[in-house]
Amino acid sequence: MLSLSTCWNSHRHTEGRELALEARELGFEWIEVSHGTSIPLLPGLLDAVKAGEIKVSSLHNFCPAPVEVMMDAPDAFEFTSPHPSERERAINLTLKTIEMATRFAADRVVIHLGSVPMKSITARLEQMARDGGLFSRAYSDLKLKLVALREKAGKVHLDRIRKALTELLPECEKHGVRLGIETRSHYEQLPNQRELLILMDEYRDCPWIGAWHDFGHVQRQANLALLDHEIYLRQIAPHLIGCHVHDVQWPARDHRAPLSTGGVALKHLMTLVPAGVPRIWEVSPSQSREQIITALEAWKNQFPAAASVE
Repeated sequence: MLSLSTCWNSHRHTEGRELALEARELGFEWIEVSHGTSIPLLPGLLDAVKAGEIKVSSLHNFCPAPVEVMMDAPDAFEFTSPHPSERERAINLTLKTIEMATRFAADRVVIHLGSVPMKSITARLEQMARDGGLFSRAYSDLKLKLVALREKAGKVHLDRIRKALTELLPECEKHGVRLGIETRSHYEQLPNQRELLILMDEYRDCPWIGAWHDFGHVQRQANLALLDHEIYLRQIAPHLIGCHVHDVQWPARDHRAPLSTGGVALKHLMTLVPAGVPRIWEVSPSQSREQIITALEAWKNQFPAAASVE
């Protein structure tokens, strides 16, 4: 299944049915309803699904968006927050997303887990890499500082995540909706590579929890020498229930059209994704329609055995 996230074109539409039809015109029969999809677009999208004009592979938390947040902010409320009221709000919004998924006849919801409250060292490493400082002594020292600080703060946040998942799982089972824990772009965010493997092991017998591999996010960390992309993907492949596909302009400009920059070794890495796992193109709105068309043609040529958008 090849799907197009509405993060690419939702900002250009005021009517959801038109958004869906644009995806169909490009050749996609599936879309992911992303967190940036405004509430007024949802009725038209539901109409398009009911009419058989489009199918929905997944929803990205939070959907609908929080009414009190006036911008696209999937991390506005986190399961890991030190504030109980924020954690409760994150859980309640996720429950609404699960319910919305059933209205779209979708059985997957992509979730962000949260972050460690600390100043972003990842952003500083990215700037050093841009400036040619990758693998310098200063870079290595700063990277080690990031890993040490992040490791120290991990346990309490994992405990909060477990508590949130415990509250969400009964609704997942009730509605038949799986939660895909997304890999993140910043090392301060959760889960990191080790934490995701811990969670996948803990929930290995739970049909409602799985991994969601974001190729661009993981590549950004690989570019900073924080992990090995292929090893990471091989480790979580048995647990995958979906993935976000996009390319990266080195070192950290992601959400480029797939196969457009060569920043992600998709030709090799896509072979590690099990058959039947949805591939959702999560592409920045800055990418033009022509870039999407070109990328889709390249995709069909590169992956002829899995080129169908159905």
